[in-house]
Amino acid sequence: MLKRTKIVATISDERCEVEFIRSLFEAGMNVVRLNSAHMNEIGFNRVVSNTRAVSNCIGILMDTKGLEMRTTVTQAPIQFKTGDTVKVVDNPDQETTRECISVTYKNFVHDLSIGSQILIDDGELELKVIEKNEDHLVCQIDNDATLGSRKSVNVPGVRINLPSLTDRDRNTIHWCIENNVDFIAHSFVRSKKDVLDIQSILDEFNSPIKIIAKIENQEGVDNIDEILEAAYGIMIARGDLGIEVPAEKIPGIQRVLIRKCVEVKKPVIVATQMLHSMIQNPRPTRAEITDIANAIYYRTDAIMLSGETAYGKYPLEAVQMMTKVAREAEKTKLAANDIRVPITGNDLDVTSFLAKQAVKSSSKLGVKAIITDSHTGRTARFLAAFRGTSPVYAICYQERVTRMLALSYGVWAVYQPWNDSRRAYFFDALKELINSGHITRENMFAYLSGSFGEGGGTSFLEINNVGKVLDAAGNNYQLPTFKEQK
Repeated sequence: MLKRTKIVATISDERCEVEFIRSLFEAGMNVVRLNSAHMNEIGFNRVVSNTRAVSNCIGILMDTKGLEMRTTVTQAPIQFKTGDTVKVVDNPDQETTRECISVTYKNFVHDLSIGSQILIDDGELELKVIEKNEDHLVCQIDNDATLGSRKSVNVPGVRINLPSLTDRDRNTIHWCIENNVDFIAHSFVRSKKDVLDIQSILDEFNSPIKIIAKIENQEGVDNIDEILEAAYGIMIARGDLGIEVPAEKIPGIQRVLIRKCVEVKKPVIVATQMLHSMIQNPRPTRAEITDIANAIYYRTDAIMLSGETAYGKYPLEAVQMMTKVAREAEKTKLAANDIRVPITGNDLDVTSFLAKQAVKSSSKLGVKAIITDSHTGRTARFLAAFRGTSPVYAICYQERVTRMLALSYGVWAVYQPWNDSRRAYFFDALKELINSGHITRENMFAYLSGSFGEGGGTSFLEINNVGKVLDAAGNNYQLPTFKEQK
């Protein structure tokens, strides 16, 4: 483990050679992100195949395109001046001109009202509705700007009644199911229903893919509690969120969303422009370094690179820089700012309680590593939520679980085929931790497991000395999961 905070890197099909992906993986990348808005199935196949050739523990995350509004095509860039007026219609088949901007969403005029603000091209062009008619809006231009073809349209504070899934999204989801993708990051999630729309498709095909809800507007922020009930985790997508919500509110929203995820023990990714300057420059700005560190101080599970690795000039350097900053931030974060993770009344209380004690043993008893064996990844995720200082070594019975844990803070997940011996699993884990330099024979370790096998949950916590256990190998050392030697 180079660091405990996980790194998600966006990979383009135009730059996805095996050696390139391997270099990013060795530099600290944990999850490969594919952006379905800019790729097709041929590109998906190339990236996934090359990623799997590098390692079976790299998670693969697919972004859906999601609901989207854009302007229509223009013959040439259009110059607008402050104070100009322009008509806005909602006809996806009509060309945009200097006199009339056309939007692809057919109920756009209906959903807006006088006074609504319209932001086009990520806010480069600002309009205000000054008159509403049955079939068009009249808007005032609020800044000098140039409008090109098919630019994004945002309407802060207005509920746009677009469906959560497009036909393109459905096709992408079916491809993900057929190709064993690990995560689907659904764009513009507004409510629990948006998550359940995808979950129903996954359930239809009995797919174990996990859903990451991208929070990109105020409605998603407002409904975060119900979204977290349905989603595996969330991504704080600060690009569109920073357009839909006043920019000065983003840091506070980020902090609140991270806290909520930690409290319910679900992974959270902070995304967008973390090292944006490294798309063109070999060194980041001081503000970017601080941004990454603050996300870690807030206790995020993962941080994400977009254009930096998809098409930037310095992709490897960006991952290396993010790893270095993460490692330093993890060293310097203050225990006083840790988030209290509640253990509330449900059937997971024992797992939560034991996970918390295992993490506390790092500071109280000097435990240097925590080991758990895992059928589902649940115990490892709970350990991650407590954000301990010792690495969590998760022995997984399925390759997919190792990739699911690629988004969980501080978890080093490895796949070991089932050999009918929990004892062998346990001793192999100790030896691997010694060989990797995480522990020595003189150190203490913690071991979390369950007495009832798959589905039985975590039921005991063992804390012991590494050398003492290794010296007692065989029947001289027993745990509830060990079978007697014949």
